[in-house]
Amino acid sequence: MASASGSLGFVSLLRAPSVASQASNRRYGSTIAVSRGTGIYARFERPLEEIYNVRVERGVSKEKLADLGVDRWSTWKTGKCRFPWDWHVDQQVYVVSGEVRVVPVGAKSGERYMRFVAGDLVRYPKWFEADLFFDGPYEERYRFRAYGDD
Repeated sequence: MASASGSLGFVSLLRAPSVASQASNRRYGSTIAVSRGTGIYARFERPLEEIYNVRVERGVSKEKLADLGVDRWSTWKTGKCRFPWDWHVDQQVYVVSGEVRVVPVGAKSGERYMRFVAGDLVRYPKWFEADLFFDGPYEERYRFRAYGDD
């Protein structure tokens, strides 16, 4: 199943002998568990991008970047670090290099996170709060968006 943000989520059902096991996919939030006997259950959680209304386009074309004027946006760079951030207005970000893990405030102790890498175009909504984790050199182009701008 594809969400509006382009993230994929899925649920599979298994039939297994009398063995207890569990598998999970942290990125997409799906959990499949098989318990003794024939009991089978599955749980599906929506992607964090959908829950927090963070829009992401992966592998954006050069034509779209030119249409948006990304080369005229402000530049921000950092190295390995972690810091909390909150957005007071919508912000559009193009990841030039590196990657960032975004752990929303309220997410279960960092078990679930969003990961954005070079080539991703991300729109963070107003009032979103998260911890940002950078594991190495990172560069982005960004601009702030007013209510109603698309």
